[in-house]
Amino acid sequence: MNRAITPHVAPQQQPTSTREFSMQFTSTTRGARLARRLVSHRLHDWGYPYGSTPNETITLIAAELTANAVRHGHLPGRDFHLRLTANAAGPATTLRIEVADTRTERCPAPEAVEIPPPLDEESGRGLYLMARLADRWGVTPRADAPGKTVWADVRVARTTET
Repeated sequence: MNRAITPHVAPQQQPTSTREFSMQFTSTTRGARLARRLVSHRLHDWGYPYGSTPNETITLIAAELTANAVRHGHLPGRDFHLRLTANAAGPATTLRIEVADTRTERCPAPEAVEIPPPLDEESGRGLYLMARLADRWGVTPRADAPGKTVWADVRVARTTET
């Protein structure tokens, strides 16, 4: 009696990989603008072209977080730090943007971003927009220095290029 033997084949798994860009910027509007442009450029290099939804979303979040670091987290003589990572695991990639500043007493509260500011207000929409665009976000103490890190994650479908 011949029986066909079918070998057990494990499902094909996509490899995991992580990319990282990290840089310190002067805590000025010029530093925030440069950080935003470098985030967009790095994402383009990683396979998320200019004008694509992931590039525009992460770049907008970077703009809001760096502007807040300059406006609310600035201390004279102190810079802010930006870190961008792309962690590809399985069918999705998590793009994470982190912006760290040196102020600990001015932390954004999650409940503060649930309600949009009044329409007649000229500012105050940055964290509200960031919270709507990100899949997750939060605030953690800085590990390497006094201050805080505000981070946001955006999950995107993984493509063959990334």
